[in-house]
Amino acid sequence: MTVSAFRDLHHGRTPGDPLVLPGPWDAASARVFADAGFPALATPSAGVAASLGYEDGATPAAEMFAAVARIVRAVSVPVSADIEAGYGLPPKELVERLLDTGAVGCNVEDSADGVLTDPQRQADRLAEVRAVAGDQLFVNARVDTYVRGVPDGTDPETETIARGRLYAAAGADCVYPIAAPPESLPRLAAAIPAPLNVFALPDGPTPRRLGELGATRITFGPGLQRQAMAALREIADRLHAL
Repeated sequence: MTVSAFRDLHHGRTPGDPLVLPGPWDAASARVFADAGFPALATPSAGVAASLGYEDGATPAAEMFAAVARIVRAVSVPVSADIEAGYGLPPKELVERLLDTGAVGCNVEDSADGVLTDPQRQADRLAEVRAVAGDQLFVNARVDTYVRGVPDGTDPETETIARGRLYAAAGADCVYPIAAPPESLPRLAAAIPAPLNVFALPDGPTPRRLGELGATRITFGPGLQRQAMAALREIADRLHAL
């Protein structure tokens, strides 16, 4: 599938029918999700980090790109890569290294070291990535207002909308207000002129319900990897008890 076809998957969707993108953490899990019939996949940086033996946010760039490349090679469906805040790489190098993996898209976070990035600076960086990549990458701009916090006296929803609109204007194909409360989704979807990526939690609303609330695309972060590890832990405990 081409990048344009992947981009098309995000448009023309009806409420209650969001694009569901499971998050593989290695080649084997990617094959499982692809064989199940999902049209595309989206790697979670925390899940990949765990598979490589790192804490979330501590994976060296070279190892992350190598892991993404292995996942891409393992499947015939398109893969979008979570590249955190971009590892400090200049836009040209970042785009080149992404394209070398075979990924069709990427997540780019607007925080670093636990602190929100200035929104205009982030928008300028996204615009540079778009200028370098042209139409070769689907750019999902993550908004970290709900996970990093906003300054006192600032409304998180208002700040999220402002950042989302700024990033869409800079060329982002999709906006990802991670951990936004479900009740805010209709207002975010109405105010941000781009498809909305929503993070699904195991104990939260279903993907269908999130779609009804305004989500265009559903991802799971490291949730699926953690569920798999919990199941493996049960198997290990049973074996140990024999």
